[in-house]
Amino acid sequence: MSRAEEAARRAELAAAQERGESRQAQKLIDEFVAAAKAKGIAPGPLRATLYTGQSVKTDKVGWYLRKNKSLAIGEDGSYYVLTVPGGLRERFSGVKLKPSPPPLIVGKGGRDGESGDLADFLKWRLEAG
Repeated sequence: MSRAEEAARRAELAAAQERGESRQAQKLIDEFVAAAKAKGIAPGPLRATLYTGQSVKTDKVGWYLRKNKSLAIGEDGSYYVLTVPGGLRERFSGVKLKPSPPPLIVGKGGRDGESGDLADFLKWRLEAG
């Protein structure tokens, strides 16, 4: 097997693992959405932060997962990263969020307190009300 074939195979295995983790994470998110609705924790309008630091409105509602409001779960169970590109137009018109595949480990490789199990972030959000 050539180096290129080995690299392609490793990339394929890594992608398959990520898809599997996303499916597991989506199950956790679906349980969270059901529990939040059952507890009467209403979703709120989500805001995103442009790379320049300005806060802008979005077209989605949901629940923030982090205190810095950089991640959220939409009321439809989508996972959103709320740091987005944009400029002057987005500052006035807002942004349309696109869901990202949810990870099992939030902020993998980040500093302490910024990363952890998705299940823990969802639990903390439910406890906060």
